[in-house]
Amino acid sequence: MSKAKQTASRDTIRRVLKLIAPYRLLVLVSLLLAAVTVITTLYAPILTGLGVDLILGPGQVDLPGLVRLAIQLGIVVLVTSVSQWLMSLINNRITFQVVRDIRVRAFSHMEELPLSYIDAHRPGETISRLTTDVEQFSDGLLMGFTQLFTGVLTILVTLIFMLTIDWRITLVVGLLTPLSIFVAKFIAQHTYSMFRVQSETRAEMTGLVEELVGNQHLVRAFGYESRAEERFERINLDLQSCGLRATFYSSLSNPCTRFVNSLVYAAVGVLGALFAIAGGITAGNLSALLQYANQYTKPFNDISSVMTELQNALACAQRVFDLIDEPPITPDAPNAVELHQGAGRVSFEHVKFRYVPDVPLIEDMNLRVWPGQRIALVGPTGCGKTTLVNLLMRFYEINGGSLKVDDNAIDAVTRDSLRANLGMVLQETWLKCGTVAENIAYGKPDATREEIIAAAKKARAHSFICRLPQGYDTMIAEDGDNLSAGQRQLLCIARVMLRRPPILILDEATSSIDTRTEVLVQDAFEELMRGRTSFIVAHRLSTIKNADRILVMKSGSIIESGTHEELLAKNGFYAQLYQSQFAPA
Repeated sequence: MSKAKQTASRDTIRRVLKLIAPYRLLVLVSLLLAAVTVITTLYAPILTGLGVDLILGPGQVDLPGLVRLAIQLGIVVLVTSVSQWLMSLINNRITFQVVRDIRVRAFSHMEELPLSYIDAHRPGETISRLTTDVEQFSDGLLMGFTQLFTGVLTILVTLIFMLTIDWRITLVVGLLTPLSIFVAKFIAQHTYSMFRVQSETRAEMTGLVEELVGNQHLVRAFGYESRAEERFERINLDLQSCGLRATFYSSLSNPCTRFVNSLVYAAVGVLGALFAIAGGITAGNLSALLQYANQYTKPFNDISSVMTELQNALACAQRVFDLIDEPPITPDAPNAVELHQGAGRVSFEHVKFRYVPDVPLIEDMNLRVWPGQRIALVGPTGCGKTTLVNLLMRFYEINGGSLKVDDNAIDAVTRDSLRANLGMVLQETWLKCGTVAENIAYGKPDATREEIIAAAKKARAHSFICRLPQGYDTMIAEDGDNLSAGQRQLLCIARVMLRRPPILILDEATSSIDTRTEVLVQDAFEELMRGRTSFIVAHRLSTIKNADRILVMKSGSIIESGTHEELLAKNGFYAQLYQSQFAPA
């Protein structure tokens, strides 16, 4: 393992220990129970050996002594069982509390990540880190708690008990011990990087499956099935390859340590038999030593297995920590103020923004919007219309200039209060798994049923909602798959109508609605936009004829501005766009 990987592994272990630190009392109790379990388990061979010595031959059996030893052995077994049971309960509690903590921390941090991170990473990869990697970490941590300390303690206590019987045999066992340690270390060094690659490939597969399953209708519509199978097969083969390598090295641990353990057992058996024949030890001592030799070798198998699982767990934990270490979104300024319900005045002053540092987009945006104005944004795809909206919502931070809402720089007010003044209806609808009423009240969870119904009526959604099996209490499937595209859009519009913010953003808001419904929704929008500042992003120019001002964008700049009639009269870029849509065939 390279020095960089060793450093990364040590850092991961330190961070895991910090996660465990709040439960140090439970850890201490677990260690004490492990010690009790080991000591009582290893005391049993002594009792067995004493029992063997009480059976000297025909007519020489000390039956009362055997009964006493049997009672003692029963008590020892009972204590061992109870302590093991309690230790397992505590270890489970520690493990799942730590896993809960890291999952909550990772999910909370994910919600603080900038949209630039979300846009640059596939959803399936992030999901894999929060689910699969955390589960793998949980399994390895649980096995580590249960077996690692117990295994090490078993080795040490076994040597102590063996020393009380015969130091010479114990010395031979001690000399063979480093061989098992070398084998376990060799395997551990070669598995960490392999399990990390396996986790990354597994995340890639999760991302692909999430992408293909979530868009299965598009996959079939475009005949993408064969190419999807090819992509899946390629990643599946990669996962098979790295999984086989990781499994191969980890599988070496059991047979290798078993071979070393067999050598130890054989050495104890041969030497013990010779010493017993010479009268150096009793038959009971030999019986105890053989049991100890077996007990002594088992922990090396356990420890080697634990080390393999821990390497996998650490690799998965590192991926989760990588997510947690991603720089969060720029926090609100310490002196940020609450932006109360404003008038809806917006101004861009020499605003600059680039998604990629070397690729220019918005270089010098200047725009002043008065309260109640309806501003339409038109232009070809990629001209910056949605980018302007993203900056206004502060989904991305501007690179220069000033962007103000009601004369307040947006970086001088809290994000929550800024977004409370903005309402969005996007081209892509999103509904959560819940009732119709819960989805409409998504931005205002304390809304009354009367308010929800009123918003639905204004959005022209009330009639179709009443036709649903349970009306407003009808459960909506994930992403609203049990509704039509138009119905989903109407619910999203009702969601904004319920909040009635002073600034509206409509990004192709009627794109999924049929022509008849669009007429009804446009009437609802007229009421909603009355007295409110509105930004309307549209490709269909027929929907923005009545805008107070139309901004024509190209390559991140506003190249034309005016009303519909003024822009047609200029016979410029807007006129070309309009004629391309409505010119006779």
